[in-house]
Amino acid sequence: MFTRRALFAAALAMTALPAFAQNIERPWVSTDDVQAMLDAGDTVFVDFKATWCGTCKVQERQIDAILTEDPSLMEQIKFVNVDWDEYGNDDFTKSINIPRRSTLVLFDGRTEIGRLVAITDRDQIFDLIDMGVE
Repeated sequence: MFTRRALFAAALAMTALPAFAQNIERPWVSTDDVQAMLDAGDTVFVDFKATWCGTCKVQERQIDAILTEDPSLMEQIKFVNVDWDEYGNDDFTKSINIPRRSTLVLFDGRTEIGRLVAITDRDQIFDLIDMGVE
């Protein structure tokens, strides 16, 4: 007979990220920095997040796991964080219609390729990232 604790541990293990996932360094930047990268024609994955946001933390773990499994993605795409609390009402943020924290947006130069809002599913996040790979 399984105890409630054993069932919880088994369920948690099935949903946990790989043990090798680590916190990948993705710099915190301003919206001016993002605009400069886009103007330069870079492919940029922007994570609009807040340090206190639970959904953002799950997204961060998923992104870290993806980048740990394939670090070459960071050679093709610039991955950056934008602080929602600081830049949520910024002109740039408003101009691209970012509705809330936990929004992930992929750009190729000035062109938005795709976005996810409050999505934590690893496959959907990977699919968004993959759209920026040549």
